[in-house]
Amino acid sequence: MLRQRVISAAIMAPIVLVGAWLGGWWFTALIAVIASLATWEVYGLLARTNRKPMTYVGLAAVALIIVEGNLPADPQRLQILLVVFVLACLTLGLFWRSDFPASDLTLTIGAAIYVGMTLRFVPLLRNMPDGLGWIALTALVVWITDSGAYFIGRRFGKHKFAPRISPKKTWEGFIGGLLVGTLSAVLLALWLAPGLAWYYSLAVGLVVGLVGPLGDLSESLFKRQVSIKDSSNLIPGHGGVFDRIDSFFFVAPSIYILILVLGLN
Repeated sequence: MLRQRVISAAIMAPIVLVGAWLGGWWFTALIAVIASLATWEVYGLLARTNRKPMTYVGLAAVALIIVEGNLPADPQRLQILLVVFVLACLTLGLFWRSDFPASDLTLTIGAAIYVGMTLRFVPLLRNMPDGLGWIALTALVVWITDSGAYFIGRRFGKHKFAPRISPKKTWEGFIGGLLVGTLSAVLLALWLAPGLAWYYSLAVGLVVGLVGPLGDLSESLFKRQVSIKDSSNLIPGHGGVFDRIDSFFFVAPSIYILILVLGLN
């Protein structure tokens, strides 16, 4: 298992790093592919509940939602895209061979919005001034926060955090991850975001530590409903794409909004 994890990480890490370094359409396309794979896994989980999502329509919508963010700004384009997607699902639902066509089209729309509208903020974050630094800082703090929560929770965890959704998570792990992640944000910002005031980097760490676990729990909600451990076996030793990026569903839009609110862009 460890060997598989190392090999998978050794293959994936350079691809993500090069994509982030290049930015622009390269990074947007990479995130569109990652988001589409995650959406495919979500639809697979939903299919286990005797539902039949309109998979290909949803995948196309997710990719377009993310790609749209890299086009020149147009306040109406995204609205039109979303309306066309909804109307397409409603129309397809009229001919959908399923016992629950209304549920199927609703789940199709919901999953695409959940993944596409949150992960579109990853390339949007990269496209900001000093975007590479923001992406690197955010990703590293997410990883350190998750790792801190895991190891501290494993060693000291006693009080369950969300037993109905994720029985192994504890309040001790959550608080430990929050503290470790916040400290790491302040230290990493000295290198990745020079000139950023310490209290701003502190805010970044706090936001990641507070909302990251919500992304993790929201992903666990899907898996708990169908009683499986991993969203797929797409990444040997790691599970699925949905498993690997869960924190970013909350973190990416939250950091983007934080930057705008604090005027750091």
